[in-house]
Amino acid sequence: MKNRIKILFTLAMITLFSGCQKDFLEVDPIGKMSVELFYKTDADATKAIMATYDILQWMNARDWNSAYLVKTFPSDESNVGGGDAGDQPPYQELGSYTYGPSNAPITAVWQSCYYGIYRANLVINNVLPETDLRKQIIAEAKFLRAYYYFEIASMFGKGPLILTELAPSEYSQPFVEADAIYEQVYTDLTDAIAGLPLKSQYASQDAFRASKGAAQALLGKAYLYAKKYSEAAAAFEPVILSTEYDLQADYSSLFLKESEFGIESLFEVSWVTTRGYDWGTFQWGGNRAMENNITWQLTGPRGDYFQPGTTGLIGGWGFNYPKQRLYDAFVAAGDNVRKSASVLSLADLRALGGDWTNESSWGWDGCIRVKYGTRMDETNGDAGAVAELNYGTNLRLIRFADVLLMAAEANHMAGEDGKATIYLNRVRQRAGLAPFSGDIMTAIKKERELELCFEGVRFLDLVRWGDAPAALGSLGFTAGKHEVFPIPQDEMRNNSKATQNNNY
Repeated sequence: MKNRIKILFTLAMITLFSGCQKDFLEVDPIGKMSVELFYKTDADATKAIMATYDILQWMNARDWNSAYLVKTFPSDESNVGGGDAGDQPPYQELGSYTYGPSNAPITAVWQSCYYGIYRANLVINNVLPETDLRKQIIAEAKFLRAYYYFEIASMFGKGPLILTELAPSEYSQPFVEADAIYEQVYTDLTDAIAGLPLKSQYASQDAFRASKGAAQALLGKAYLYAKKYSEAAAAFEPVILSTEYDLQADYSSLFLKESEFGIESLFEVSWVTTRGYDWGTFQWGGNRAMENNITWQLTGPRGDYFQPGTTGLIGGWGFNYPKQRLYDAFVAAGDNVRKSASVLSLADLRALGGDWTNESSWGWDGCIRVKYGTRMDETNGDAGAVAELNYGTNLRLIRFADVLLMAAEANHMAGEDGKATIYLNRVRQRAGLAPFSGDIMTAIKKERELELCFEGVRFLDLVRWGDAPAALGSLGFTAGKHEVFPIPQDEMRNNSKATQNNNY
């Protein structure tokens, strides 16, 4: 707690303060200024909210400490990979369920969320709603605080609930359970919905900002995770009935830069290619802004063995290899549309003129990942820039297909199978599949597995459905323990009121 909360205002406004999308988020440092003198103008409030958004970049693209990978590696859709069993042991622990409270990526997720909460609190508690812009910015801060608290509740199951800036004597805060955190999430998102514009009301340079639809979708997701199914269904409904969102017709281009902030997007984390980093200038380690997504380089097919052919991909560092089980699931479903845009078998790779030269390499299971792939045309290798260090592809945090499938689940669990069927079949139709038959919940689970693979949702889905012990037990998952991550050791050491999760 102490390390999380005891950060100076100037650090909160300057450190980690960089572009979230292109150059329009790049602002001059505001210098050293007390809280009392800041937050007085629209410009002050804008700088403060940009610093709050900026945590999303940092938490998902920190070198070797990505929240996206913390949510991905424990799942059954991929192997951790890397060079060998000793390559980045903290990540390897995530795939084998041998992690504990000292695991660095898990600690980074916790810290990042509370950095974001701290910055959101500064905005909410200090910006006065004296102009329309400042009213909107307060609503954005409440959305972001809700997002960061949702991550804490869903991944850790409990944590301190902090809504103000704390004095040094207050650093040790009691923990509350997930239900109490979710209640605050509902409150913040309800307020945010009332104050946020529609996606269509934002100018193109502001497309990264939270919209009313994003807040409604996150509210529905929070209700769904808390098993409040009727409330979840009601929250998703206005998103689905609006004309703001739809399924993008071409799934194959959905995760490319050309589709960023498109018709299917509700909320994204943005990075840029324009900084032109090389090995000497890249922002390795520490509390630094992550303007480029190094995670995509980490998770590209290992360049030592990868021959791209006409795939459009280039070599990466070999983490996050798809499991053959996932590829087989696409084949069994007859789902060629999403399969070809998500994962390639070795036979598929060779048919495209490529190859894999070491089938015994660590973590390799016969497949490479296409979704969020290492594409040369989505990075920058010009004028001395190093291509490995300049990926700008956005991470989609909330998209419309996910909303439809969550709404299908919520409606089914609330006894509304008619609506559930409509929403489920919309997603299947885009994938070229016939209307489902059989058990609807089984069909929803399968659609989420195929539609949302490599989007950081599979592990949490298995946990909340109660399917994790059966699906992940062979990987090391232990019921009664691994449903949540451990509270980081730093928190346990610095917060005298912290309590550890069971069996850690």
